[in-house]
Amino acid sequence: MKLKSKRTARYNSAKLGGCGILGVGVWLSVTQGNFATLSSSLPSLSAANLLIAVGTIIMVIGCLGCVGAVKESRPVLLTFFILLLLIFFLEILSIMLFFIYQYEIDHYAQRDLKKGLQLFGTEGNVGLTNAWMIVQTDFRCCGVTNHTDWFEVYNASRVPDSCCLEYSDNCGLDNPGTWWTAPCYERVKDWLNENLVALWIFALCTALTQILGLVFSMTMFCQAVKVETFYA
Repeated sequence: MKLKSKRTARYNSAKLGGCGILGVGVWLSVTQGNFATLSSSLPSLSAANLLIAVGTIIMVIGCLGCVGAVKESRPVLLTFFILLLLIFFLEILSIMLFFIYQYEIDHYAQRDLKKGLQLFGTEGNVGLTNAWMIVQTDFRCCGVTNHTDWFEVYNASRVPDSCCLEYSDNCGLDNPGTWWTAPCYERVKDWLNENLVALWIFALCTALTQILGLVFSMTMFCQAVKVETFYA
């Protein structure tokens, strides 16, 4: 009974890892969820939603590992190992592709965000409009790469009121000296870089939890095979 409890505790670590990822995803969704609606082509794709999806999947797989440990079922243990290994490889592949194509990703993101500016203030795009207002106010920035990005939207030398140093109605029509000039894209990247250490620590802890789950599941699978061979 004690042995089974220890084995179950090992798989609980994978489940807790999933809970951790899910928790971070929910936190990002609540605190920085406005970033998701800035994209015009992928409004639902964001770091928060991605973490929530991955965390939920890992939690389900962790539960599968617990069942396999308690029942000492070889098929369940092998399924747990394969699924967790697949997720681990996909995570590594995603990180590698991000660094390899970082320039292309930057270029695409900026182009997509500029396209989203055209939807600012239009009917049916309240989320995107509010998102840009909040981001520009909180990060004290204006536009994607420059405040002149808004000139193409309005076909005039004006910006949203959220770009103003001191907010007031129609302040975006005033002199450019009263507007924020920092680009929002760079400001958000700077914010991410400031939290990079915490993100890497979280990623390493998650990877370690997954590796332990892989090792324990394969160890138990091999033990189950030996026991079945011994009694055969």
